[in-house]
Amino acid sequence: MADTRTVEPDAGAQEKKQQSVRVVILALMITMMLAMLDNMIVGTAMPTIVGDLGGLEHLSWVVTSYTLATAASTPIWGKLGDMYGRKGAFLSSIVIFLAGSALSGMAQDMGQLIGFRAVQGLGAGGLMVGVMAIIGDLVPPRERGKYQGMMAAVMAIAMIGGPLVGGTITDHWGWRWAFYINLPLGVVALGLITAVLHLPKKRSQARIDYLGAGLLTVGITSIVLVTTWGGTEYAWSSARIMELIGIGVAALVGFVFWQTRAVEPILPLHIFRSRNFTLMSVVGFITGFVMFGATLFLPLYQQAVQGASATNSGLLLLPMLGAMLVTSMVAGRITTSSGRYKVFPVLGSALMIVGLYLLSTMDTGTSRFTSGVFMAVVGLGMGCLMQITMLVAQNSVEMKDMGVASSSATLFRTLGSSFGVAIMGALFNSRVQDAMSERAGTLGSRITEQSAQLDADNLGKLPAPVREAYQYAVSDGTHAAFVLGAVVAVVALVAAVFVKEVPLRGAGPRAEGATEESTAPGMSVVEPV
Repeated sequence: MADTRTVEPDAGAQEKKQQSVRVVILALMITMMLAMLDNMIVGTAMPTIVGDLGGLEHLSWVVTSYTLATAASTPIWGKLGDMYGRKGAFLSSIVIFLAGSALSGMAQDMGQLIGFRAVQGLGAGGLMVGVMAIIGDLVPPRERGKYQGMMAAVMAIAMIGGPLVGGTITDHWGWRWAFYINLPLGVVALGLITAVLHLPKKRSQARIDYLGAGLLTVGITSIVLVTTWGGTEYAWSSARIMELIGIGVAALVGFVFWQTRAVEPILPLHIFRSRNFTLMSVVGFITGFVMFGATLFLPLYQQAVQGASATNSGLLLLPMLGAMLVTSMVAGRITTSSGRYKVFPVLGSALMIVGLYLLSTMDTGTSRFTSGVFMAVVGLGMGCLMQITMLVAQNSVEMKDMGVASSSATLFRTLGSSFGVAIMGALFNSRVQDAMSERAGTLGSRITEQSAQLDADNLGKLPAPVREAYQYAVSDGTHAAFVLGAVVAVVALVAAVFVKEVPLRGAGPRAEGATEESTAPGMSVVEPV
């Protein structure tokens, strides 16, 4: 009888904890949606934004400033959460993100928009990392599969609904609401997390590796400036480009050197001793490179060449996004049930190469159905890579390095997106300007400087010969961008081939038992303190 009286309260308390975890997970999913929706909505609205504010040559920087700020702040947010408590850091990142969103919606020129997007990116750096870290605290690895359905639903809403929402908002409310729409979602997330998430407060005496963060930021910024300005603003052999290359290389070398000596390194180098972790970092980088480049340039092609409205261009992305979602869910289920995963990085990289090559063949006569099939192939490839890269990276390090592995994987994907948008954007702009000069002479050169012509309505007002020249130029620019993407994706395929299939933790009884140590603290943190 004594045993019975002891067990029953424990069972009730455990059920209560499980319910608390589910409520917290729901709040985290709202925040995850907030982070994922932003790029999808803004990407669809980009042609209209540039058409209103001007500055075609700065198009890629609207995204690049955001991703650079996200990349620089991601490791710092992770460290702040580890040292001072995840809840405070997480709520702070949401507030900064919302402030940046409000300011971006009020921007009056391209310079302001780029600056405010950087503020937004500083907050965004803590959103995804915070979600993943808190889920890691609350849910032991062997039970994490229960919540995959919720995460898949968020991905579906963001990837499929994002472009549609972005296009609808742009067409009917104006592009500024592409940023303002974050505010009500963010307020809901703040309220729920404040009310239901109770984590123990921390106070660490260790110092954040500010020198390492500074060196990493300088290095990344310098290299991206090289890729953005090289061959467009400045000649590749110019003094400015050479200076940036020197600064970037020196900062990154200094960062690596300092990480071997820092007391609390922002990116511990010992995790790269794992071959799989290093290879997955490469694959994740290239996945970000390709994905963000595709979501930026496909709407430009669809609106300028195929005559789609902002709303329709969002709908026309559905083949890629839908294929990505379905494949990601299937790959996750198969990997969880079988414990085998190497086939997915290899297959995904191969499909990504084929799909990007097919996209590069599109011209002014390509039908929407044909381009949709090509996009679906790319989506199938990216779907095989989205969750697997994070899963393998986490499985390749010790449990004590789980947080570092998660933030590092997020960082490399963010860096990939930044480099992808910058390099593909520079190449796209260069090809468009050259093609317009060849086909429309001085008038063509002037049109490429007047970014209002990216708007489908304004493009329709141009004389037929000039409009046809611009459509050809955009087609030529996207061809170059996707050829580059296909070449870069070959590196991901090579990296995937060399991945060693190590059994996933939790795949068997022994592995499950090994996670018990992480279960107790994770499930207790939902209790108020």
